Amino acid sequence: MVCYSHSRLSTFENCPLQYRFRYIDKIKPDFENSIEGLLGTKVHDTLEWIYIQVKQNKLPELDDAIHHYVQNWNKDYNSRIKIVKDLPAQEYFQKGIQFIIDYFKTHHPFKDGTLDTEKKIFIDLDPQGKYKLIGFIDRVVHNKETNIVEIHDYKTSNSLKSQEELDRDRQLALYSLAIKNDFPQAQEIHLIWHFLAFNKKITSKRTEEQLIQLKQDIIQLIDRIESTTEFPPQVSILCKWCAYRSNCPMFRKGFF
Repeated sequence: MVCYSHSRLSTFENCPLQYRFRYIDKIKPDFENSIEGLLGTKVHDTLEWIYIQVKQNKLPELDDAIHHYVQNWNKDYNSRIKIVKDLPAQEYFQKGIQFIIDYFKTHHPFKDGTLDTEKKIFIDLDPQGKYKLIGFIDRVVHNKETNIVEIHDYKTSNSLKSQEELDRDRQLALYSLAIKNDFPQAQEIHLIWHFLAFNKKITSKRTEEQLIQLKQDIIQLIDRIESTTEFPPQVSILCKWCAYRSNCPMFRKGFF
């Protein structure tokens, strides 16, 4: 039985051929990581580290957080990291520092009821357990005064989504299905995105009817994936970051 993830579902939707290369043929990618991926990983790791320190009753200083980020970046950065945009790696590195500075100053002293970071979850979409999803939540918060549970997600891209886009976003809505099981008596579940490049936080919610429809939509998508026999390429701006370009017929034909 395949346990799907939001990333796996999105890969199929964005490009069926990339899905086949990655999940069925298991072809070795052209590169292991991109500079955007490295930036996201190191910033997420640093923010997680901050909350772990707080949970251990240690309130880190801003310099400590920056040192943690710099140390981890230097440990994993290498010349094989894929850089798509014509920007120096140092610029991405500096972006990460600014993200941490802005977040630290905005949320210090981090006493907000955080329960867990990088929480691994499993979601059953049907009573029989045929359709399963796996995911990782950046941070889970429980405000005991309001009895509201928050699902937090960090974004390090330069794009800021609108409220309307986030009200339709699938990923955190799916994660809320698992959190509802953990907190059945919660007053509400809030979905919160931190757009670090803008130092902005946006919140959304879902109704019970919306979550029921979401389950049905994902089940239908999984059925479509399972029954697919042809995996055509789909050209888009995402092709620039594709790790399977050398295997793609559209790339060899010069379409991107």
